[in-house]
Amino acid sequence: MSQPKLKILLVEDDPVLGYVVKDYLQKQDYDVTHCTDGDTAWHQFMKNIYDICLLDIMLPGKKDGMELANSIRKKNENIPIILLSSKNMDDDKIAGFESGADDYVTKPYNLQELLLRIQVFVKRSKKKEDPGPVVFKIGELDFDYSNLILRNEKVEYQLTQREADLIRYLCLNANRVLKRDEILMNVWGKDDYFLGRSMDVFITKIRKYLKAQTAAKLQTIHGIGFKFNFNQ
Repeated sequence: MSQPKLKILLVEDDPVLGYVVKDYLQKQDYDVTHCTDGDTAWHQFMKNIYDICLLDIMLPGKKDGMELANSIRKKNENIPIILLSSKNMDDDKIAGFESGADDYVTKPYNLQELLLRIQVFVKRSKKKEDPGPVVFKIGELDFDYSNLILRNEKVEYQLTQREADLIRYLCLNANRVLKRDEILMNVWGKDDYFLGRSMDVFITKIRKYLKAQTAAKLQTIHGIGFKFNFNQ
């Protein structure tokens, strides 16, 4: 029995580019839904189950790509989101990651490169059978990676998949210095400046979760990376 095709939500208001991208991805055996505005795309997302979202930022209607990404991320913590945009300023890319996107591709882009980025997320989604540990003790907190929960008797944090991936990587590599590029390659699958800025946002969030834990400290090693000091 053949595997079901992975479903992609493609949101691109340029009908020609949208057709080209959809046609290319369908030839790579993906099932692609193409929408030309954010409102229609949101309706489709709420009606169907998708494996990955490709969102143009500049869209007609009430929802632009970043608003759409934010809405999707609130509804689904785990689905990969790739933003597609002609905006290539640093602030635009950082805003894109802060909206909930996992990656940012600048137009004009190469279709093969876009496919490779999609495949990174597809492979990551298939790592559910990873045999490594999924439950950790961090100070007084219990970290349940499978259920994306960090909690004790007083607090409970529902994590995003990216937060959980990062915390798990830090736990698996506790008490050793981790270079920034090493974390990016193992958690994000890619090392670049903008993902590095995104990582800093997640590091700040994790520090807030751990601020009351005297037995666990996420230390910055200036010019190198981080060291997660704790005893399991």
